[in-house]
Parts: sequence; C-alpha cells; structure tokens
Amino acid sequence: MTKVVSVNPATGARRELDVEESSSAEVSTLASAAAAAAQDFAARSLSWRASLLRAMADELEVDGAALVEAAMVETALTRARLENELRRTAFQFRFFADVVEDGAFLDASVDHATESPMGPLPDLRRWRVPLGPVAVFGSSNFPFAFSVPGGDTASALAAGCPVVIKAHPAHPVTSRACFDALVRASKKCGGPDSLLGLVYGVAAGAALVDEPAIRAVGFTGSLAAGRALWQRANARATPIPFFGELGSDNPLVVTQRAAANRRSDLGAEIAGSVTLGAGQFCTKPGLIFLPVGEDGDAIASALAASAADLSAMTLLSEPIADHFRSGVHSIGEVGGVRPLLEWPEGNGAIVNAHIFEVDARDFVEPKGRALRDECFGPLAVVVRYRDREELRDSLAALEPSLTFSVFVAPEDEDGPWLVAVAATTAGRVIVNGLPTGVAVSWSMHHGGPWPSTTSPHATSVGASAIDRWLRPVSYQGVPASLLPEALRDDSTTAVPTRVDGVLR
Repeated sequence: MTKVVSVNPATGARRELDVEESSSAEVSTLASAAAAAAQDFAARSLSWRASLLRAMADELEVDGAALVEAAMVETALTRARLENELRRTAFQFRFFADVVEDGAFLDASVDHATESPMGPLPDLRRWRVPLGPVAVFGSSNFPFAFSVPGGDTASALAAGCPVVIKAHPAHPVTSRACFDALVRASKKCGGPDSLLGLVYGVAAGAALVDEPAIRAVGFTGSLAAGRALWQRANARATPIPFFGELGSDNPLVVTQRAAANRRSDLGAEIAGSVTLGAGQFCTKPGLIFLPVGEDGDAIASALAASAADLSAMTLLSEPIADHFRSGVHSIGEVGGVRPLLEWPEGNGAIVNAHIFEVDARDFVEPKGRALRDECFGPLAVVVRYRDREELRDSLAALEPSLTFSVFVAPEDEDGPWLVAVAATTAGRVIVNGLPTGVAVSWSMHHGGPWPSTTSPHATSVGASAIDRWLRPVSYQGVPASLLPEALRDDSTTAVPTRVDGVLR
C-alpha cells in the first residue's frame, strides 16, 4: 500500500506518515459502518444533535493551537489567517446547532382530512428526513472551513447524516487532527459508533462515490475533478445527488460613473481581493471590467501597482502552482492581451501575481476563451469596455459564477440592468463590495449555475446548506401512535409546523 505523504509547500520538504492510502475494502467497511449508525443518529432528538455540534466546536477550539501549527506547515498560510478560519469553523458548527434547534429546516406540515371541491382529501403530514450516510471531499484552500470540519460536514451532521470524509492530500496531518477532535466530541456526547469516517487517496475517493451505502456527495474543488466525480455518482446502479462547488471567475464590474467617483482607491481594494490568500479563494474576482478612459486607466494602474508591492507567494501545493503557471501561459498567448504586471514564473509552489488587460472586443472573440476560464491563484484579467453595448456583449460571453460584483455611483443608470444581469448568472450579487469572504448566516447563498456548481439550487454555506442532505416524506392516514412526534396533533416539540395552511 502507498504511504500518505505530507508536503510543506514553502520548503518542499516531504514527510511520509504512518498512514496508508485507504483500500477499497477499507472504504466499504467505513461506509457500511456509517450506514449502521444512520438510524440511531437520525432518531436522536434535535436538542441532542445541537449539543453534539456545539461539542465539536468546543473540541476544535481545545486543539486550536496544535491545529493551526499543523496547517501552517502543510499550507504555508499565515497564522493569523488560519486562526481566523478556525474561529469561523467553530462558529459554523454552533450556527448549525442553532439551525437544528430552530427546527424550520424540517419543513413540517399537517393537512387534516377534509372535504374539498375535488372531493374528500385524506389526512396528510409531511416533513423531511436525513438521506443517510454522505461523503464529503475536503478542499485544499480552506483546511478547516471547507475540509474535514467544514460546512459540508457540519450541515450533514445537522441534517442527521453520518459522514465519511475524503481527506485532501495537501493537508493530511491537519485533516487527521481535525477528525480526531470531531470524533472525541462525538464520544463525549455518546454518539453512535462510526458516525464519522476518514479515508485517504484518490482511488479511495472514487471508491467512496461508488459505495452503495453512500447516499449523497459534497465536493469543493476543481472543475475537472468535480465533473469526473459527478459523472461517477450518476453512473452508479443507483445514482445519487452530487453537490459540487467547482470553478468560478466571479466578474466585477465598475461603471463609468463609479470609476469617476472611486478612481483614487478602488484599484488597491480590488488588488487586495484578487491576491487575498494568494488568490486561492473560490470567490476571487478574476475578471475586472473597467471603462476605457482616464478613470478606468487610474483604477487599472492602481490595481497593478498594489499587486506589484507584494512579494512572491506560496501556493497550497506544487501541483496547484503548476496549474497556475499553465493558466498564465494560456492567457498571455491570447491575441490582444497586454500584461499590466508580469513577474518571473517562480519555482515549486512559489509564484508571483499577474495582471493582464484586454479590450472588450478581443475578450468576446473565440480566441479569448482562455481569458474566461478560472485561473486559481493571484491573477486577474482587466477587460476594458468603451460603452454599454461592449459591456453587455462582454458579460453575455461569460459563464455563470458564484458571485457577481457591481460598483455603481448614486443614481447610476447602469445599476438596475447590471444587477438584473448578475442575478441571472450568479448565486450572490454584490453591490459596492468585494466578493472574497462568505458569511455564515441564514441568508447566504454560496452556489450558482453550472459550471460554478453542479446544483444551482444548493448552497454550501449558510443555513440552507442543510437542505442538500434531506428528503421529504408524506404520511397519509397514519395513526398518531406511528407518526413522528413533531407531526402529531398533541406534539410538544417546538418544530414550526404549517397546519391546514397556517404556519404555527
């Protein structure tokens, strides 16, 4: 068997761990064990489930210093960045505890038997139940918030689903340490055995998607890997939902009037968003639309100058850096593209920021396809448009994305149509703000039409993330003694329920 290797991207140092990549038999064992735990877990009270999530947040914080140290070695991310991410991760677990206690996620309803214009209607009661064991694939760029203890894991547990997690190869030590904290919390709460499982290796990930006991998959990663796993999930004898967050260019538009108002500071702000975390955010604004003229020139110059002030950056792994360099080459070879900021390529996982500029008329040409593909890392393409028609044509050439940002001036006549366009192509529309940073809240939607995700109705962040792991069940004419307590007429639970059309 192949040993799991931990790599320090800043130094290239490799450390062979005393862990082997998971075999297909080991994957099957973990998935079957998760299935055996599913009924017990789903039957636990909502209050118990909420206490489990809060206990997991507590254990992550107990191990916080060690987790951050491990992640620093494996990701080259800063201590401050990782400490903040770990706080967000603990908050996310506690947030889903609140979602569970609220109970509205169950979507409970009761319709008593009655006469109607269509004849007698039976007694019907409906709510949502957990899908069963789910697979979660950790991402490279957020070793806490989108990895082993990330939002997919937290929301699936909140829904009542056991989870088998595929550790990301870029941070196996961090993954194991986080997993141990979650398992410890489950044991302290008296959770079912095998509520959580952890596997390693590319082959194990494929086997996990194939495993009959797995009922859904959550994935955050590249378009190519996500597409391959999505196809695999649909090729099973029993296809399962695959919720993938994939590539996104996240366009950012500055109107003519906004450029005139913000020319002194907007360029530096955009540069900070493009290079945040070395450009390794799924919400990085990769396409910046600026008007032709002095105001747009000033913003573009400030964007390039601010990015030029940054030193070389270490990406999460050498393969990610190699892919970034390939993207730089592809963009640089497109006719009409001009470098505003161009550095040497770098070596290993070390890269430099790149800013390119292109006229809108070249951007929309077939030869400009490479400009419209996500380049993961500290790179942005500035698209210069001469008028509203060119801007409309450029935006029409884009693929959908996770976010769409618009900078407008007060009473800006371009604001209404731009927001309308944004709402048709992105999961989150931002006005006069930057897309990097995704709030964990009731109203957040972190998703979008293909290719940003495989399921445009689903979100991987926010309260609605729990919806992915549930399915509705209606009970017709079922005696009260056989109904779930929340659906009985004499229920004492606090679950919000719509009774005969009225929410109570």
